[in-house]
Amino acid sequence: MPQGDCMRFPHLASAASLFCAALALPSIALAEWPDDRPIQVLVGFAAGGATDTMARAMAPVIARHLGPRANLIVVNKPGAASEISNLSLMNARKDGYTIGVVNLPAMAFSPLYRKTSFDPAALTLVARVMSDPTILVAKQDSPYATLKDVVSALKAHPSSLSFGHNGVGTNGHLALMQLASSAGVKMNEIPFNGTTQSKTALFGGHIDFAAITVSELREAGKEAVPLKVLAQMADQRSPALPKIPTANEQGFNDVMPAERGFAVPRGTPPDIGERLQAAIAATMQDPEYLKRAGEDAPALAYLPGAAWTQAIAGRAEMMRKLAAAMPKE
Repeated sequence: MPQGDCMRFPHLASAASLFCAALALPSIALAEWPDDRPIQVLVGFAAGGATDTMARAMAPVIARHLGPRANLIVVNKPGAASEISNLSLMNARKDGYTIGVVNLPAMAFSPLYRKTSFDPAALTLVARVMSDPTILVAKQDSPYATLKDVVSALKAHPSSLSFGHNGVGTNGHLALMQLASSAGVKMNEIPFNGTTQSKTALFGGHIDFAAITVSELREAGKEAVPLKVLAQMADQRSPALPKIPTANEQGFNDVMPAERGFAVPRGTPPDIGERLQAAIAATMQDPEYLKRAGEDAPALAYLPGAAWTQAIAGRAEMMRKLAAAMPKE
């Protein structure tokens, strides 16, 4: 990440704060890095979850691309929708031996509607590795086949249909808020603690729809109860669901992916950031990792840190509008 690529933009929670795609301090030669001790990779969710599984699949491959003596160790710091992990990363030494997996939209959105203990401006994005489209699913025997069907029903009977998502500030929640705003309807939103819970509720007929991601759908017709996909909240159709139209194609402005990537404490030497970014980019094309990627494979979407930062900046106004509609904590 050369310093010339630095792209600053107002932090979503405060005009006084800034994200910075490039690393701010002058390059400091750390001749030993990354060879003299393990690099901790902080993950804000429990072992076995999707973010943890991704990090553990990538870590040894990233290490190999960093050098023969490099070693990456995943450290789980679950809690508060990854806020504990983000805070630990923010307070870590700026020496390249602590990096973190960050999850969006939560990292950027949370400070907009509530007081958080971490400041996203204190982190520098190194690379995005995944952009997983949010999708709206229903049971296969649901009478609703398109978003227009759903919207028409809600216009006729506000809040008459129930929509499950993974919790406040998650991609599913924000995708549903966007849909409600774009369509001018009211819906009955129900938060769950994870996709397993929301899908179980859908299977049992306790909710009408669930907002999940492409990687969380095995195969619609082969789920425990057969499902169908009504829409993708994405810029373009996922290769995994080429026949399913996006919300935009159906006339509703709604784009809300779940993204994962890597970050370091702001002020980490630029040469370390550049080497990390190069190793992550190489990993994304490495056959060894691609074999390990499993259900993540359809959602893999590499972006260098500067480009990812710019993309987040482009969503700032939309995020602020959604946050203004949230109850304040």
